[in-house]
Amino acid sequence: MDASAPVDYQSLRFDYRRHPDQDAATPARHPVVVVGAGPVGLALAIDLAQQQVPVVLLDNDCTLSTGSRAICFAKRTLEVFDRLGCGERMVAKGVSWNVGKVFFRDEQVYRFDLLPEPGHERPAFINLQQYYVEGYLAERAAELPLVDLRWNNKVVGIDNGADGVLLQIETPEGFYRLAADYVAACDGSRSNLRQLLGQEAKGRVFRDRFLIADIRMDLDRPPPGRPKAGERPLGGQRGHEVPSVGAEALNERRFWFDPPFHPHQSVLLHKQADAMWRVDFQLGWDADPVEERKHERITPRVRALLDSIGFERVQFSIGWASVYTFACQRMERFRHGRVLFAGDSAHGVSPFGARGANSGVQDADNLAWKLAAVVKRAAPDALLDSYGSEREYAADENIRNSTRATDFITPKSEVSRLFRDAVLELSKTQPFARALVNSGRLSVPSTLHGSPLNTPDVDAFEGRMVPGAPAADAPIVRADGSTGWLLRALPARFTALVFGEGEAAERSLAAIAEADRPLHVVRVTACGEGELAARRYDARPGTVYLLRPDQHVCARWRAPGAQALREAFDRALAKGTGSPS
Repeated sequence: MDASAPVDYQSLRFDYRRHPDQDAATPARHPVVVVGAGPVGLALAIDLAQQQVPVVLLDNDCTLSTGSRAICFAKRTLEVFDRLGCGERMVAKGVSWNVGKVFFRDEQVYRFDLLPEPGHERPAFINLQQYYVEGYLAERAAELPLVDLRWNNKVVGIDNGADGVLLQIETPEGFYRLAADYVAACDGSRSNLRQLLGQEAKGRVFRDRFLIADIRMDLDRPPPGRPKAGERPLGGQRGHEVPSVGAEALNERRFWFDPPFHPHQSVLLHKQADAMWRVDFQLGWDADPVEERKHERITPRVRALLDSIGFERVQFSIGWASVYTFACQRMERFRHGRVLFAGDSAHGVSPFGARGANSGVQDADNLAWKLAAVVKRAAPDALLDSYGSEREYAADENIRNSTRATDFITPKSEVSRLFRDAVLELSKTQPFARALVNSGRLSVPSTLHGSPLNTPDVDAFEGRMVPGAPAADAPIVRADGSTGWLLRALPARFTALVFGEGEAAERSLAAIAEADRPLHVVRVTACGEGELAARRYDARPGTVYLLRPDQHVCARWRAPGAQALREAFDRALAKGTGSPS
């Protein structure tokens, strides 16, 4: 293959290779086996390898995903990808966006900005087809000697014992067995491991169908006769003025309720990489999934959409299409002894809100450091119980938001539809009504308020950086005078974030040294009232935040003592507790 040529990730085929484990007289034992090489399994394997934990990654196929599938990757997920070594590549390829617009019938009722304040390295979201995300992660995994990625290795049997897991694996050359201290099931919504263990995901299936389609078209240059930027197209409706045709002009989320071009239903439009556009059309429960995937059914729907926004002369082609139903459900428990479930194998949500893939990557982010600590005997097995409790809490939050959005988008009674339409009408002029509009509350990371790893505050603080919150990014000035981004300075280790200079800061640094725990120290010396990092963390000289390896706050103090630091560190590793699993 020409190294300079673009890679077609949808057509890649990975070779099956026989492994010496297949010829072992007794099953080879590995610290961690991850099942499923999608975005979640790949992210988990990379994270473990970067923390010096050998990992075997099994996939029952030899390809990446086809079609756009998950496309919206949130700021927090991008920050995780930065730490895994491929965030920059994804942002460069994807379409960055912060702004969303909501339309009701033929009018724009309001717009929102998901990242209205400055001082963040990453955008609120990028749109990037899932096959690119998987491809970049797979290439990153191939760079790491501690990731043993085995394609066409399907798990067909499992014995989940008290002292380890025994897997039966099918390959093109027959069967073999593999033993593991722990197994992470990242094998998707139809999880084979979940079925093998006799588990199920329970929840709610919504009686509606949606068509999703990838449409290729180039809107960066106006077609002949197209109105100029800012003008309303000839015959166009109010609220559909033609946007600027620059590269950034249409980098936004557009959602329509009951538009004239698709009456009584909803439509979502996103721009992706490679002049590809993602369109979601609500179809109704009675729609025929087979018929609606046909190009002759899709083409007039897309044509009507483009004509309505002033792109009458824009030509397009249809790439991939699928019809799906919504479901919001999860397993009762994500931990089953030595098997831990993550991503779609553990929970599922409707796609509006971009909570599926993002929450799955955050599952991996939560699980990786805990598995690494347990495997290295730096923490008791009980630490893995907190994975279940924390990510079950996050899944409930995602399901709650996703369910509310779906109920608003697809009202199932005349009364609920009248309420929704009244809210949309009021939102044109009334700010209070906009808070009720729900075209999908977009993904944000969960603040793990009730985590047993948190140390409650003993000092008064303001702001969002409470114990359990993911650390907020900000530009910083380090002790040596250099500048950078806060999250870039945080390794996958417990970190003490120390603010300010002078006597108070020195006392905090002395307490950290006296605590005698393996803490990485990051100093943010600029701590004045106008400093953004200090404002976001409500910090003054001497303030210390204790951050977990996944960059979540687990404790904070105005002036910590050594004993308080020791106790918070040990608590964050679940030391001194027993495992109920």
